[in-house]
Amino acid sequence: MIALEKIDAIAPKGAGKKAMKAELTALHKRLFALQNVLYAEGKHPILIILQGMDTSGKDGTIKHVFSCINPMGCNVKSFKVPTEEERKHDFLWRIYPHLPAKGMIQIFNRSHYEDILAPYIQGTLPEKMIEERYDFINCFEKQLLSSGTIILKFFLHISKKEQSKRIEARKRNPHKKWKYNKADDKAAENWEAYQTVYGKIIERCSPEIPWHIVPADQKWHRNYYVANCIVKKLEELKLKYPS
Repeated sequence: MIALEKIDAIAPKGAGKKAMKAELTALHKRLFALQNVLYAEGKHPILIILQGMDTSGKDGTIKHVFSCINPMGCNVKSFKVPTEEERKHDFLWRIYPHLPAKGMIQIFNRSHYEDILAPYIQGTLPEKMIEERYDFINCFEKQLLSSGTIILKFFLHISKKEQSKRIEARKRNPHKKWKYNKADDKAAENWEAYQTVYGKIIERCSPEIPWHIVPADQKWHRNYYVANCIVKKLEELKLKYPS
């Protein structure tokens, strides 16, 4: 199992805030250009999955990395606690309607992985059923790969200390108070349990689609890291405008 506590949540030595912010500006221009070709070519569906502890910066990543994207070619879906209707179906049922079409970028703010995390932490499902969900997710993502979907999975890795600071900021900052939920404190109390299950998810789920473990204590590094990964993947596709 991946030991997340042994992986740094801070930017590597030598990484400079000013330089990375400048790099992000350049990446925005490149991402904008690549997305235009992706949309015009209409061959590749792109699925971007963002997971992480509460306050790890999923919303902020979407805001700062994808601010350059043409909204016509991009959708965002936030997966929250399943609704009453969603609970009447298989746990993957609510995912299918939001998968990307060819030429589109789909961003998942949380995802099907919540259906392993939440039952594990809350103890709402037998261990056998939770274990089966690893296999179901692997089959599901393999199916997406076979259909040509490009999947990028990011785990926004923050330290316990940084999470505590961000929760306190939500309580005090008038512009952030709306984001505070008492569940944030409860999640912080279960820090070790979350780290254990995330480590298991990263190790066991879809080896063909490796997770990017993003050091996310510093937002400027997090934004650069995610943008750089996406640009590199799009460049690998050798996109071309249709003739």
